[in-house]
Amino acid sequence: MEQRERPGDGPGRTTCIAVVVLVAASGAVEAISFTALGHVFAGVMTSNLALLGMAIGRGRGTGVASAVLALAGFGAGAGLVAWVTHGRAEVATHWPPRVMFCLIGEAVLLAVGAGFWAASGGAPGAVARDALQCGAAMAMGGQAATMVAAGRAAAPTTYLTGTLATYIVHGVGRSRPDGWVPARLGALIVGAAAAMALRRVAPAWAGALPFVLVSAATLIAARAVFRHRAAGGRQA
Repeated sequence: MEQRERPGDGPGRTTCIAVVVLVAASGAVEAISFTALGHVFAGVMTSNLALLGMAIGRGRGTGVASAVLALAGFGAGAGLVAWVTHGRAEVATHWPPRVMFCLIGEAVLLAVGAGFWAASGGAPGAVARDALQCGAAMAMGGQAATMVAAGRAAAPTTYLTGTLATYIVHGVGRSRPDGWVPARLGALIVGAAAAMALRRVAPAWAGALPFVLVSAATLIAARAVFRHRAAGGRQA
C-alpha cells in the first residue's frame, strides 16, 4: 500500500520516486556531458576538480577550459537556486513551492539544451559544446541545490558517493536498511545507460532524455504536494 504523506511524517513513496527519477536524469546528463561535451562531468565537482588539476599538470588548455566551464556553470546554478529558495525548507513530507519552481526552471534549461543538441544532430561544434557543457552543469548545480533546499523531503541526486558510504556504514547490522538507496544507485546506472543507447540509435534525441526525466520527476512530486494540500483541507 502506498505510504501517505502526512504532516510530521518523512517523505512518502511518491516523493521518494520523484527523487529516484531525478537521479536517473542526473545519470543521463553525466553520460552525455562526459562523452560528448569535453570529457568533464556536469554534476560531480570533486571529479572535475581532479580533472582540472590533471589538465593543468599536463599543460592541456582544452581540459582546463572544460573543467572551468563545468565548475562555473555548477556554481551559477547552485547560487541561483540558493537565492530563489533562501536556504533550507523544513518540510519533511513534500517539496515546497519554491523547490518546485526551481525544478521547473531546470526542466526549461534542459529543454533549451535539448533543442540545441537536436539542431546539431547530436554532434555539436566546439562553441555549442562549451555552451551545452556550461548549461548542463548549471542544471545539475541547480538540481543539487534544490535538493538541499528541500531538506528532509529529499536526498542527493547528483552525487551519490556519500550516499553509498552512508548506506554501507549505517546499513551494517540493520535488519531493514533504506531500500531507496539501491533504487537511487540503480537509477543513476539506468539513466546513463539509456542516454548512451539513445546516442547510438537516435543521437539527435539523446539530449531530450534529461528534460523528459526532470519533467516526470516534477509531475510526480507535484502529486505529493496536491495530496498534502488535500489532506490539510480535509483536516480543516
